[in-house]
Amino acid sequence: MKSNQPLNQEDLTIFTESINSKLEEGFVLEERNDALPFAVLSKEPKKVNHNLNFKLSCITLGVWSIVWLYLSHISKAKKIVVGIDEDGNVFQENCYMG
Repeated sequence: MKSNQPLNQEDLTIFTESINSKLEEGFVLEERNDALPFAVLSKEPKKVNHNLNFKLSCITLGVWSIVWLYLSHISKAKKIVVGIDEDGNVFQENCYMG
């Protein structure tokens, strides 16, 4: 275990690459700490056009409502934590917002 050893350059590079890949996916960096190391990233929800989806649901006699519910569910805001554990492995966990 590397519990009391300082972070080496290779681990920091992997950590930075992991954060950069999330930034390319549309996440925004809220906080980064290279001493521990961890980073908090968030992603804004996508806008769902409820008027259009309601009209499509009426036209398709409610069948489109399944797609509408799915779109509404995946469009929620998302927050994650990316960090390095004691063994030098990069991990990602979801933050649950209240």
